[in-house]
Amino acid sequence: MRTYRKSGVILAVAAATLFSAGAAMAACDWKPERPVTYVVPWGAGGGTDANSRMLASMMEKHFGVPFNVVNRTGGNGVVGHSAIANAEPDGYTIGAATVEITTMHHAGLTELNHTNLTPIALVDIVPSSVLVSKDSEFNSLNDLLTYAKANPGKLTGSGTAQGGIWHLALAGMLQSEGMDPAAIRWVPSNGAAAAMQELVAGGVDVATPALSEGKALIESGELKALAYMHDTRMGALPDVPTTKELLDSKWTLAAFISVSGPKGMPEEIACSYEKVAMEAFGQQDWADFKASRGSEVVMMGGKDLAVMMQDTSDNLGATMKAIGLAK
Repeated sequence: MRTYRKSGVILAVAAATLFSAGAAMAACDWKPERPVTYVVPWGAGGGTDANSRMLASMMEKHFGVPFNVVNRTGGNGVVGHSAIANAEPDGYTIGAATVEITTMHHAGLTELNHTNLTPIALVDIVPSSVLVSKDSEFNSLNDLLTYAKANPGKLTGSGTAQGGIWHLALAGMLQSEGMDPAAIRWVPSNGAAAAMQELVAGGVDVATPALSEGKALIESGELKALAYMHDTRMGALPDVPTTKELLDSKWTLAAFISVSGPKGMPEEIACSYEKVAMEAFGQQDWADFKASRGSEVVMMGGKDLAVMMQDTSDNLGATMKAIGLAK
C-alpha cells in the first residue's frame, strides 16, 4: 500500500515556501475582518485538535482577529467535515480536514469527499501505532497477532470511528498478514484521546492511534507501544520498532491533518491562508510544538495537497474494498 512518508513529504516540497502557480499570481494579502471559525471534526485532546489549536492560535496572532476552534464531532467525521464543506467560502470558516475526508464516501457514510473542499496546507502526517495498556500480557506485536489469530474475536481494538483511519490501520494490518480483518473486534470511539482513555481503563485491549498521540502516556508508563506503522523509527521514541521491521507484509499506514476551506474559496483567500500557514510552519514555536509531540515539521501547499488527497482516496479506497469495508 502506498503511504506518504514524512521524509517524502519534505523532499516533495523542498521549496515549500513557494506556492502553487495560481497562488503565486494572486496578491495573497486578504485578511479577515471579523472572527474566524476553525472546525475540528474530532474530539478535544487528540492530535488533530492539538495541531489545529496551535495553528489557529498562530493565525490569530498573525491576522489580529479571533480564530475560534470548534469541535464538531459525530457521524464518524461526517458532521465536522460537512460543517467545513457546507460553509460559505468567504474565508470565515476553515477547518481540519483529516484523512477521513478521503475514506468516508467509500464507506457509504456520505457523498462528501475531498473534492468538496479547498485544500490550503498540510499540517501533519501521522503514522499509526499499536498500543496496549501497561498491564497487558502482550509485550510484542508478534505476541498480539499470534493470540488474535488463535482467538479470533476475543480481543477488542479502538482509536476512531468504524471505518475510520485507525480502524483501517488495524484491519489492514491483519489482512496484510493473512488474518481475518475482524480478528480483533473494533470498538468505535470519538477519536484517539477517548480510545486511549478506554485502553488505560481496560475497556479495550489495543488502540492504533498516531504514535505521537500516545507519546505522553507511553513515556509515563501508562501504555506500551508494540509497533509504529512506518518505515523509519520515530526520533522521540526510538525504541518502538516499525511494522516494516516486524511484519512479513511490511504494512505501514499514515493519516494526515490539513487545513482546508469550503469548495469555491476565492484564490485570494486560499493563498493568503496558505502563505500564513507556511510562515507558521517555519517558526521555532511550531518546530518546538512538533518536537514535543514527537513529530516532524511537514510543509506542503494546497496544490500538492489536492494531489495527495486524491492519491490517498484511491489507495485507501482499494484497501477498504480488500478488507470488506467499502460500500
